[in-house]
Amino acid sequence: MSNVEINQEQFRALAENPNQEPFVMLNLLKFKKDGGRESLSRYIKEAGPLVEAAGAKVIFLGRPGELLQGKEDWDLVVLVQHKSRKAFLEMISNPNFLKVREFRSDELERSILYAIDPVTL
Repeated sequence: MSNVEINQEQFRALAENPNQEPFVMLNLLKFKKDGGRESLSRYIKEAGPLVEAAGAKVIFLGRPGELLQGKEDWDLVVLVQHKSRKAFLEMISNPNFLKVREFRSDELERSILYAIDPVTL
């Protein structure tokens, strides 16, 4: 069973958020046992130009190591910086992006996405 469902309430909140400053999307990814990495590699290859065209860029891609706190394990962590929420929404609505999105979601057991705004302490 896949746990890659969209939280519609939070998606609407993102779309209605008036903040149009750059933000970072945190992606926590757990692959299904077979084929996940290959499918994600295909997704990155085909979605990469669409992400760049939207003014976004991958700022970090890594494999989690030692789990020091918590119980959930992840196979990959990706941080993507987006120009704005509007640019993000336009990107994911692009028909070409919708065609390649399945390569990401088909091979994920579960996924967490967080839109993260910078904070000054």
